[in-house]
Amino acid sequence: MAAVIVIVMVIAALVLLGPVLHLAVGLVGLIIPVLLWMVAGMLAGRLLRGRGYGPVGDVVLGLVGGIVGSIILGALGLGGIGQLWLVGNVVVGVVGAVLLVWGIRFVGNSNFAR
Repeated sequence: MAAVIVIVMVIAALVLLGPVLHLAVGLVGLIIPVLLWMVAGMLAGRLLRGRGYGPVGDVVLGLVGGIVGSIILGALGLGGIGQLWLVGNVVVGVVGAVLLVWGIRFVGNSNFAR
């Protein structure tokens, strides 16, 4: 009888904790890319102005820089750089962020992100 109660309790715990564990794994899967984007934005900020743009600015710059870098490096035939797990993602993000800021400065706003 006690074994049946333990088995029922274990099954109930797994049923209740399954969605919570799934959510936790999903959040960790989102935190790692955000941290990589932040590193890419911070490095781009240090290259362009000597310091970062703040946590939110670094993440946004790294995210947009990653998209721009993927497109540009892919068009140049260097898209494989992004396949290197951590380092490649940061390199693509930094290259894209630097090119994005330089492009915006060139096209119109010369004081953008200074």
